[in-house]
Amino acid sequence: MVIKIRSLGLTGVEGYEVAAECDLSGGLPAFDIVGLPDAAVKEARERVRAAIKNCGFAFPVSRITVNLAPAARRKAGTVYDLPILVGILAAGGQLRGDFSRAAFVGELSLAGELRSVAGMLPMAMAARRVGVEELYVPSDSAAEATLAGGLKVYGVSTVEELVKHLTGEERLSPASPWSPSGDTPAAPDFADVKGQEHVKRALEIAAAGGHNICMVGPPGSGKSMLARRLPSILPGMTEREALESTEVHSVMGLTTREHPLLTERPFRAPHHTVSPMGMAGGGSNPRPGEISLAHNGVLFLDELPEFQSDVLEVLRQPLEEGQVTISRASGSVSYPARFMLVCAMNPCKCGWYGHPSGRCRCSEPAVERYQSRISGPLLDRIDLHVEVPPLEYDELSRPARSESSADIRARVNAARAVQTARFGPAGPACNARMDQKELRAYCRLDDACQSLMKGAFERMGLTARSYDRILRVGRTIADLDGSADIQVRHLAEALQYRASDYLKG
Repeated sequence: MVIKIRSLGLTGVEGYEVAAECDLSGGLPAFDIVGLPDAAVKEARERVRAAIKNCGFAFPVSRITVNLAPAARRKAGTVYDLPILVGILAAGGQLRGDFSRAAFVGELSLAGELRSVAGMLPMAMAARRVGVEELYVPSDSAAEATLAGGLKVYGVSTVEELVKHLTGEERLSPASPWSPSGDTPAAPDFADVKGQEHVKRALEIAAAGGHNICMVGPPGSGKSMLARRLPSILPGMTEREALESTEVHSVMGLTTREHPLLTERPFRAPHHTVSPMGMAGGGSNPRPGEISLAHNGVLFLDELPEFQSDVLEVLRQPLEEGQVTISRASGSVSYPARFMLVCAMNPCKCGWYGHPSGRCRCSEPAVERYQSRISGPLLDRIDLHVEVPPLEYDELSRPARSESSADIRARVNAARAVQTARFGPAGPACNARMDQKELRAYCRLDDACQSLMKGAFERMGLTARSYDRILRVGRTIADLDGSADIQVRHLAEALQYRASDYLKG
């Protein structure tokens, strides 16, 4: 007898329906799983066998064949333990009922307990799309599954509990939709930062328009401290952005029962020893990298020249397209990767190039070699370059607190509201994502601005890409200023962020 149990699988961060077809037939006892299973799926045989026996059921003494359809797609992970168990019990007559409207996902322990699985949110969203009405998942994954909406989600702790529910002996209650508790820890505040007002201004512009920024300065000047406070002034995520970011983190197993949804924009700060695969994603069974984990948030690269050149170069395409595609012999998967790039670097190996104290002992060729570790095409994709000078004693000893993140965030939110009204719900989310159509419509320059831009273009050796990025920054500065048009002062400020005196050339 063949029994088909609905389940779900993952390709990248997209879920899809899987049917676990279980057949019990005559012949020598055997237990085979087909349908391109990986090692973890094949090991389900032993977990399912032990769980059935230890929960008081009889394991069929027959030839058992389980086909995971569609058979042409590779199956990975431990999510198929539960549907295989339900299928075997139903095929053997130990469990009766109509399972056509339900889907099952979960890993089993040898004692029949259910363990949480990664990627629950994208699988739950796929279940809703294909018309599943009831979704049975481990109890630790139930809160995350409810985020998909439109489903009856049942959190199950043990096989016995599930069987009693399916037979009507002891019904379970559907999981309640998860809602945030409001206990989010406070983020670092800009009020703690002494001085560096022009850097705070640059970070405010970056936050208001979603622009990339690079901070250059000697050690101890506050580059990392400032970067880690950037999330505190970013606008809150929309529901769609929160679900998109949570899907990526869910696939990597980074969500928890208490916090299944990302309510704050992600901030990723990988160490400079990260590999290209760790940055962009990949592997034999491709998984998201740091740039995808930073989707809708911030990717902070501290000590930028210390990263390997091949690691930095993988950023170029995602910075333009907002996604990364991983191609392998088995197929290709695409991950979202729309993030703000925030970089911090010293001007030379010792860190003191250009300092008035003359502490730098690096030769000019050594400085050039250090700075040349960052390619021109990557620098061209960074909208704002700002110098972070060392603080004077008077600034450090000043007792008064600086402007708080809440005050800066209010201005950022006001500027983002202008952009949302300008572009509409179907347009770009911020100025940094404007394409040529929006640039022509909203970044028109008058004669005075045209004259300023022409002189800067010839004098600074700008490229077509940098020209567009200056217009986007100028548009953001005008939005912060409450101006309908880009004026000369807005364009002049945008131009001053285009190059750093620290960087050679």
